[in-house]
Amino acid sequence: MKLKLAEYASIAEIIGAFAVVISLLYVGVQVNDSASAVRAASANDVNVALQSWYLEIGTDQQTSTLFYQGLTSEEPLPNAEEFQFLMMFHGAFLAFQNSYLQAEEGTIDHELREAITAAILGVKSLPGTTRYWRQRRSYLHSGFAEYVDQLLEQETEVSVDIYRTPKVE
Repeated sequence: MKLKLAEYASIAEIIGAFAVVISLLYVGVQVNDSASAVRAASANDVNVALQSWYLEIGTDQQTSTLFYQGLTSEEPLPNAEEFQFLMMFHGAFLAFQNSYLQAEEGTIDHELREAITAAILGVKSLPGTTRYWRQRRSYLHSGFAEYVDQLLEQETEVSVDIYRTPKVE
């Protein structure tokens, strides 16, 4: 039995349709893998940004002391030091904002954002946080600012022992 050219064309068309379906499945898997890689890289970037900030604050005695004084002081520090404190704190808040925005876009998950921004809860009742937020809130994304407002209003039982001045006995 000999096939006619039209029949060969029909068979080739069916094989081509299967090839297209297989190609689309392969592309779908590749896109999914790519999206996972982007999410993993984004989560890493968010963590590295805050890790760098913490290391910078924590490994330099002068910077650490200034930041601690800025957080715990009822009154603003002398002008240049208050400026430094506010800029250091703003650096952290820009990293927090980045995690917030990436969570809103779905690039990182909300659980990671919550873990990162939990640091705000730890310092929310300190006078330096109040000064910072009053002066710098408007420099941040409005959605993030509203999110932080909600954090600041939350009733929490977060320990801030690390920021308390030790009592000399």
